[in-house]
Amino acid sequence: MNICFIGGGNMATALIGGLLGQGFAAAQISVVEINADNRARLQRDFAVRAVENMADGVAGSQVIVFAVKPQQLREVAQQLAHQLSGQLLISIAAGIRAVDLARWAGSQTVVRAMPNTPALIQSGMTGMYALPAVTSQERDQAQEILAAVGETLWLQDEAMVDAVTAISGSGPAYVFYLIEALQLAATELGFNTDDARRLSVATFLGGSKLAASSSEDIAVLRARVTSKNGTTERALLSLASNQVAEHIVQAALAADARSREMGDELGRAS
Repeated sequence: MNICFIGGGNMATALIGGLLGQGFAAAQISVVEINADNRARLQRDFAVRAVENMADGVAGSQVIVFAVKPQQLREVAQQLAHQLSGQLLISIAAGIRAVDLARWAGSQTVVRAMPNTPALIQSGMTGMYALPAVTSQERDQAQEILAAVGETLWLQDEAMVDAVTAISGSGPAYVFYLIEALQLAATELGFNTDDARRLSVATFLGGSKLAASSSEDIAVLRARVTSKNGTTERALLSLASNQVAEHIVQAALAADARSREMGDELGRAS
């Protein structure tokens, strides 16, 4: 299949790199990008065709990936509507509902996807939802594209895309926030900044790898590190007394609510 990306930013770059790494030919990929420097970078780094004109970019494509900001998607889709000829449309714009993109583009073959930034190192997690008109072959095409940068999860209810946004879409920021906090604690305990960062990042990386390699419940893994009357138990009791878990849950619920609000705000008919 030939794929056209509308927008050549970080996430499009990650997907293009992932696809090429999976065996796609550069000739199968085109990018519509208005910024001349970005076009030059894409051509230099990936040897893909990068153009300014949308009609030139989508010509001959079977799949179009919208990799623009949510606030830009309506205008781009409406501009593209008269140029479509049955292509599968994939949106990675946060908050924008598939039904709204379908209305703007005049096409029901829409997959809404929510990847996250670890896709930049092919370690992403993407939630995906397809409108009923999307065929099984088109679902396979969407799966192949998004799986090039990590794991995927198909959703039966589009409302769950907002939940995915709250957990894995925004989730890397939560992880970085916690790493920052642990790094701050390390400096307060006497480590220099470089060593504090090494200790904190390696701990999160190792803990995540251990969790990923185990089929046991995360609570079981936590309990194994927690000796009675030991240092870890003291730390966890402090976290519990400050309701850290509850606050993290509330943060994710707030992100979910904002994703739904964005869908309402940006999806209103003009």
